[in-house]
Amino acid sequence: MKTNLAGPAAELRITNLVKRFGTAAAGANNFMAVDNVSLTVPPGSFFAMLGPSGCGKTTTLRMVAGLEQPTSGEILLNGKDITHLKPYHRPVNTVFQNYALFPHLTVHENVAFGLRRKGEPDIAKRVDAMLELVQLNDFGARRPAQLSGGQQQRVALARALINAPQVLLLDEPLGALDLKLRRQMQLELKRIQTEVSTTFRPVPPDQEEAMTMADTIAVMRHGRVEQLASPVDLYERPATAFVANFLGKSNLLEGRVTGTDGALLLVETHGVALRLPAANRPATTTNDLLVGVRPEKLHMAAAGAQLPASHNKLQATVTDSSFMGVSTQYVVRTAWQQELTVFTQNLGVDGMRARDTAVQLHWDPQHTFAVPRTGALPETEEET
Repeated sequence: MKTNLAGPAAELRITNLVKRFGTAAAGANNFMAVDNVSLTVPPGSFFAMLGPSGCGKTTTLRMVAGLEQPTSGEILLNGKDITHLKPYHRPVNTVFQNYALFPHLTVHENVAFGLRRKGEPDIAKRVDAMLELVQLNDFGARRPAQLSGGQQQRVALARALINAPQVLLLDEPLGALDLKLRRQMQLELKRIQTEVSTTFRPVPPDQEEAMTMADTIAVMRHGRVEQLASPVDLYERPATAFVANFLGKSNLLEGRVTGTDGALLLVETHGVALRLPAANRPATTTNDLLVGVRPEKLHMAAAGAQLPASHNKLQATVTDSSFMGVSTQYVVRTAWQQELTVFTQNLGVDGMRARDTAVQLHWDPQHTFAVPRTGALPETEEET
């Protein structure tokens, strides 16, 4: 049974949202931060936004919270227009990266702060229930300075949830934590979201965090939504070259569709025939595309070794290797001088392959995706 400690989850709908800083007369100072974004977040879902610095994700979150006013567009909660409501009139709460706890108040007083301002009844009982939810039952008398980073994060979360928001916005809430604690809190946030059924909308600091916690992710770029999908779909079936290299790493090969083989497309890349599931073909009017395969889906075999007949195959030469504990990362060069990345699991069977070793790469065609080919091969943009 889910704990009834937060307000009823709401459907968040954003329609044609635009945020422009400056005016048309400002010329170069007229910056389009959010460019006609439309998306729907189902009730009770854990929704995340990702993108490089300046892509518009935090500006979008601030508009939902009421901290920024849109230039145009609508923000609806369960069909009610909240676009121009003041922040304190919205059933929306925000947890920021620095947590913003009151240092002179105890944990109990911090969590109770919003309820006291509104003159709510049964404050002590509700605070105790919320502290139990975030597993801080015995910490009510402490002050923030006496807590660890993870404990402070949970106090900030409890303070936001106790006001029964229909949507909880998380602006990089784990960014100040170390890696081990961040991974622990990823699972903790997901547990709490499942128990309270509030719609969570985080802007996580990295892709792994979003993949761990979110049901749905919007990948943003240049103020627009590049792709909106589940973590699995984004990773296995990216819609663009940017998404393919933003969530993890992809090997992208320039190719051209030359025919079909049952449910597979035949794609030629630099004189090599590869196969791709027809269902993975992007919606383009041209036969030119980029064929992609993730580094961990590639298998590496010695030159001349017998390979599965059904697999895609490439000849390459090892140019670099890096031992990473769980796996080894290889960089290999194809005959047309393109470098590809291969991750091999460290099973303790074979030693690392030496530089300049000739190898064969092979992979199941079902692990091949394709994205539209637009100009040169893309470089990964920095995420913050």
